[in-house]
Amino acid sequence: MAIRYELIKECKQSGARLGRLHTPHGIIETPIFMPVGTQATVKTMTPEELKEINAQIILSNTYHLYLRPGHDLVEKAGGLHKFMNWDRPILTDSGGFQVFSLGDLRKISEEGVEFRSHLDGSKHFLSPEKAIEVENALGADIIMAFDECAPYPADRDYVKNSLERTTRWAKRCKEAHKNPNTQALFGIVQGGMYKDLREQSVKDITELDFPGYAIGGLSVGEPKPLMYEVLDYTTPLLPKDKPRYLMGVGSPDCLIEGVIRGIDMFDCVLPTRIARNGTAMTSIGKVVIKNAKYTEDFSPLDPNCDCYTCRNYSKAYLRHLFKAQEILSARLVTYHNLYFLLNLMKDVRQAIMEDRLLDFRKEFFAKYGYDL
Repeated sequence: MAIRYELIKECKQSGARLGRLHTPHGIIETPIFMPVGTQATVKTMTPEELKEINAQIILSNTYHLYLRPGHDLVEKAGGLHKFMNWDRPILTDSGGFQVFSLGDLRKISEEGVEFRSHLDGSKHFLSPEKAIEVENALGADIIMAFDECAPYPADRDYVKNSLERTTRWAKRCKEAHKNPNTQALFGIVQGGMYKDLREQSVKDITELDFPGYAIGGLSVGEPKPLMYEVLDYTTPLLPKDKPRYLMGVGSPDCLIEGVIRGIDMFDCVLPTRIARNGTAMTSIGKVVIKNAKYTEDFSPLDPNCDCYTCRNYSKAYLRHLFKAQEILSARLVTYHNLYFLLNLMKDVRQAIMEDRLLDFRKEFFAKYGYDL
């Protein structure tokens, strides 16, 4: 098998899991947040900087790399690791979410999805087999099955048909996968906000015996309490001896709540996207650095953070960079946001080890300004 999940401990207070995920490019301590490097780069960050902040694994996007520069070129370069100079683990998604986000630019059939490129309008067809061909060429340690991500809200019949197609596509992905000894193919659970459909999807997908499982179709616009409710009844149905991945979630509250509900892996563009817009995650809540009140504030972005940005620069300087539209502004706040989330997950792992994750949540939420 390409990967192996090792369960180290379950928190007595919350039931959250502490584990290790063994991959061809190194061991990942879980629960973990994965920075997103959509186009074979985490925006504004070098691989060396990602290592400085201890990013254990990053995510890249099949849809975008298929369109540009093309998976054949990446394969010629020696695979994604060599192409982007990253020697730690990589996960690639299947491109399904991006394709389904195209709306009127795509047409779904049993065979796959016909879509027009958001770059130049050219016509393409992505099937389960094609998605796996692209992911095999990219060479990531963990690759995702091609699924249909139902929108929110969606009626029950649509979601049922969608999840059943996802199961059929998962079988085709498994059959098409050429590198099971070096790349772990994860199945994806769908089913929308319907408990019985989630249960059906878990049963169908786990019967295919993938080395890991993702929960898809959440964080797509539904209220957070509804997402937590779906996790409450879905996650316990997944095998305990395999990793569980909640796709597209990256706000501090959702990370902690997800871990409490048994999730091991998360990814999201949130910390890098809001950084480029001038918003920082700090130990005492969000800071919108462009606000005028920081014009003469010479204190660090986060008084409790020891990242490169907070050790060296003031809020006043960061605000100046944003107002002057300097590239360094995005770099410095991105560095901080990713450091903050990766450090949060480190603290979460320590809290699990010490059987106090619920206490940790209460303390963190109080400082950050979240309601319990």
